[in-house]
Amino acid sequence: MTISGGKVNPGGDDPESAIETELMFLRNRVKELEVENAKLLSQVSSCQCQQMEVKHDRSVSDSNSLVRRRRRLRKGDDNNIPSHLISKRYIALKIMYFGKRFYGFSAEAQMEPSIESEIFKALERTRLLVGDKKQSNYSRCGRTDRGVSSTGQVIALFLRSRLKTPPGDFEAHVNGKLGERPEYDYVRVLNRALPDDIRVIGWSPAPIDFHARFSCSAREYKYFFWRENLNLTAMDIAGKKFVGEHDFRNFCKMDAANVHCYTRRVTFFEVSPCQNSHEGAQLCTFTMRGSAFLWHQIRCMVSVLFMIGQGVESVDVIDTLLDTTKTPRKPQYLLASEIPLVLRTCEFENVNFICSSGAAESLRSHFKNESLTYQLESVIYQEALRNCLPLGNVSTDQSLCNGVEKIKKRAVHVPLLSRPTEPSYEERSVKLKSRQHEETCPPV
Repeated sequence: MTISGGKVNPGGDDPESAIETELMFLRNRVKELEVENAKLLSQVSSCQCQQMEVKHDRSVSDSNSLVRRRRRLRKGDDNNIPSHLISKRYIALKIMYFGKRFYGFSAEAQMEPSIESEIFKALERTRLLVGDKKQSNYSRCGRTDRGVSSTGQVIALFLRSRLKTPPGDFEAHVNGKLGERPEYDYVRVLNRALPDDIRVIGWSPAPIDFHARFSCSAREYKYFFWRENLNLTAMDIAGKKFVGEHDFRNFCKMDAANVHCYTRRVTFFEVSPCQNSHEGAQLCTFTMRGSAFLWHQIRCMVSVLFMIGQGVESVDVIDTLLDTTKTPRKPQYLLASEIPLVLRTCEFENVNFICSSGAAESLRSHFKNESLTYQLESVIYQEALRNCLPLGNVSTDQSLCNGVEKIKKRAVHVPLLSRPTEPSYEERSVKLKSRQHEETCPPV
């Protein structure tokens, strides 16, 4: 029996030749299997390479997207980062502004532009503000009116920082343990984003319990005016009567709804000439310092002092107006102009404002250029004044009416104590309570 082609051959020829034939067949089959195995190995190798290429492409794509995300973060796209993960610190900023074009400091009056709104626009533009205004624990020292300027307003809030200490480490927030990187140059960064008539002139680390309004120990105001024919001595004597603790309800705009105590302490008053003068006219200033001031208090005080300087009111009128038992109602009189009033400085304990040398140099250059610009504007008005027609060349049509020369009547001064008066605080309070009662309990 022989085996041929894997089959049994029962008869068979010569056994040796049959074995040789069978061996030949097996050798050929092995070669075929080896060729087939080589093809399969080649296919497997090709599949693995393709899988590796796919994985490589995916890894490259992932790395590119990661780079793009990192680039967005470097550009400041951190809106999705929780605010508690962003390093920040509580600081005070000292601010100068020229108030002529603004509707006051506060943005709460919904009148634009305001100094406060411009400051927060700059804070958002520079990305120093973390979160919104409410989250920043914001406070301000003074709420100056429309047109009033300042060289020392102070605000406090949380701003972005390079500080690497935990938020609860209050000592580090004040002392500035910053590690290797220096703190942001807040003055320089913000001034690049602010308009020309607003500038940050210093910053200081502040303790967490610091409040720009209630932590202020003193505020100093200056009011500039031309001397002309004013009696400086009489105004100085009268102004000294303001020093001390008094009820200033007759020297303010009363707000009976929100203010119930009108007693304030003035610690310093002075009338003094300035170095500036123009064509023989001497510039002077009132300097007043106190712990706090009422709404329009400075401008009311100045208005009465001008009347005394002009000689139409006695120095003793100050005593009469400060005595609210004798004068419970404020006489009606106009406020002094707001433009010459400046909040010069706000004083605090243990708050030391700093400014880098580079930022200080930029500030000096900026203030010098702005001063020169305003002087040029002044020169233009002086030139216009010189080009006015002489009084003798004024058209007779303007000076004569039916052949009779017009004579402008000079305003007759009515003594303050003889003028109509405003309602007293008590009368305002009664009226306010009655109005509130009507609003809460409407008639059936």
